[in-house]
Amino acid sequence: MQLTAKLVQLLPLQTGNGKNGQWKKQDIIVETEGQYPKKVCISIWGDKINESVLKPETMLNISFDVESREYNGRWYTDVKAWKVETAGASPVDKPADDSAYFDEGHMDEKEDLPF
Repeated sequence: MQLTAKLVQLLPLQTGNGKNGQWKKQDIIVETEGQYPKKVCISIWGDKINESVLKPETMLNISFDVESREYNGRWYTDVKAWKVETAGASPVDKPADDSAYFDEGHMDEKEDLPF
C-alpha cells in the first residue's frame, strides 16, 4: 500500500538486542491530506530508516504493509514502512518528456485500431 502524508512528529529512536542481533526502529507520525485528515503512526525498521528524508513538515511518499497479531486475546496492528521517500521526488529512469512513449507517425493509419 502507499500513502502520501506530511511528517508531523518523529518519536525517539528505539534500539535493542534480540535473538537475531541488534535492531532499531523509528516510529513517525504522519498526517494525511483531505477534508478529514488522519494521523497515522508508522514504524520504520533497520536499514529502511533514512534520517535525511525524515524532517518535520516534509511531505512523504510511504510504501507500507499493515499487519495484525494476537497476544493474550487482544489484537495489535502495526503499520510497517518498507520504503520512504520525499514526495515529488522523481524516479531516476523517468524520461524528461512523454514523447518517447508516443509515436505520432502512425496516427493516420486507421487499420491498426483494435476496435
